[in-house]
Amino acid sequence: MAKKINLKPLREGIKKNKDGLKGISESLKPVKPRPEITNGTKSINIKRALIKPDCSSKTVLTDSTWNYVDIFLRQQKTAKAKEALFYWEQSKNFYQATTSLSLVSKPLTTYYCFLNATKALLTYKEHNFNLKHGVSGKRIDNGRIKLQNEIISLKPKGVLSGLCEYLGKPVKADEPIYSLKDILYNLPFIHRAFQLTFDNKTNYGELYIPIQKSRFVYDKHRKKGWFEAELEKEHSNKSILSCLVGFGVDKKYTNQDYYVIRRNKTFKWDTYRNKPNKESLNSFENYYFNIRNKLRYIYSANDLWYIKRTDLKNHIIDRNTVVLILAGMHRLSELSRYQPQTLEKHLESDHSWLLIEFINKSLLQFIDNISSEITGKDFRVTGFRT
Repeated sequence: MAKKINLKPLREGIKKNKDGLKGISESLKPVKPRPEITNGTKSINIKRALIKPDCSSKTVLTDSTWNYVDIFLRQQKTAKAKEALFYWEQSKNFYQATTSLSLVSKPLTTYYCFLNATKALLTYKEHNFNLKHGVSGKRIDNGRIKLQNEIISLKPKGVLSGLCEYLGKPVKADEPIYSLKDILYNLPFIHRAFQLTFDNKTNYGELYIPIQKSRFVYDKHRKKGWFEAELEKEHSNKSILSCLVGFGVDKKYTNQDYYVIRRNKTFKWDTYRNKPNKESLNSFENYYFNIRNKLRYIYSANDLWYIKRTDLKNHIIDRNTVVLILAGMHRLSELSRYQPQTLEKHLESDHSWLLIEFINKSLLQFIDNISSEITGKDFRVTGFRT
C-alpha cells in the first residue's frame, strides 16, 4: 500500500507565498490621500488673504488686479466702498507714475502707491485708522552706507499701525526698532537675493521652507481636521523637519521620495452630508488664522508657498509681509525725498542688487496681497497652466 503524502506543509507554504505576494502588491499601490475638507461640494483651500478669505472660490485669472478690484468696489454700492475706490484709484495713479521713474525716484511714488492701497483696504473693511504714516526712519553711524544703519520704527498710530491691527497684531508700546537689513531678510520674494548678497553671514540662515500641494484634510472617525502639505524631494530630510516647529511627518504615507508633513494641532470637523456644523466652521476659522500666519507666498505664475521658520533666534521679525514691505519702502522713500545722494550710494554699493530687487518686485507683491485682502480672492496672471 502506497505511503500517504502529508500535503499540509506544502499548502501552508503556498499560502505563505500568496500572503507575501499580496503584501508586496499592497505596498506597491499608491497610498490614497486623506480626504480634503469641503463645504458641500466646494473644497476649502488655503488662500492668500489672512482676514475673511473666500476659501471655496476659484483663482481669478487676470493680468490686472487693478481693474478687478475697481469693479469689485463699484459693485458694493456702499459709502465706504466708494471712499475706498478713491484711494484705490490714487494708488493706481502712483503705480503708473512709478514705472517711468529712475531707481532713486521710484521709492517715493511706490510708497504712496502702497499707502493709498492700504487706505483703500482699511476703509472698505471699515477699520478705523489714523491718517499719520505710522512709521518713521533714520540713519545711525553716519557716513557708513550699510543697510543695518537704516533703522525703522513702527508707531502706535497711523496707517501702518492700522494695517497691523487689521492683520491681528497691533503695534506694541515696546515695539523693537528694526533695521532695513532685517526687514529685507524677512521678505520671501527677495530672500534668495538676500542670501546671495550676504552669503558669508552665517547668522542669516535660510528662513523659508518651500511646500507644495497644501490642503486641509480630516479624519471622519475622529472628527478632526488639520493642515497638510508636501515637502520638495530635496527638502525631505530630518534636518529640514527639525526646523519646522509644530509640524511632523504624516505616517499614513510612505514618505520615501518626499515627506508629507502635517500641522500637529487640529480643529474640530463634524459634517453631515459634507456640510460642516457651526462649531466646526468656527473652529476652522481660528485654525486657519493661526496656520496662515505661519505661511508666506510669492506672487508668480505658479503657487509658491513657504513655511516661515520660527526656530531661528536672530533677525526674525514676526510681522506680515505687507507690513514689512510698507515699512521698508517708507524708509527708502525718506531717502529718495530728503537724501537722494545717500540712496544713490546704497544703489552703487555691494547690496545694490538686493535693493533693486526690492524696489522693483515689491510693487506686484504688495498690490496682489492687498487685492486679495480686499476681495478674499486669489489672483494669477493668464496664459499659464499649473
